[in-house]
Amino acid sequence: MTIEAPETEVVSKWKVACDGGEGALGHPRVWLVIPHETGYVECPYCDKKYIHESARLSEV
Repeated sequence: MTIEAPETEVVSKWKVACDGGEGALGHPRVWLVIPHETGYVECPYCDKKYIHESARLSEV
């Protein structure tokens, strides 16, 4: 049995909302602030990772 990796999304804002994206099967909406130090944040419910576009550009 394999476990799928959590979803990753590159975003342009430093504050994002996550609700699991599954409608009624998702999770309560939470607002997440991406720290400038790391450039990313992970949702505590679904582990989706939000990466700010400026952090992604610095990795290249």
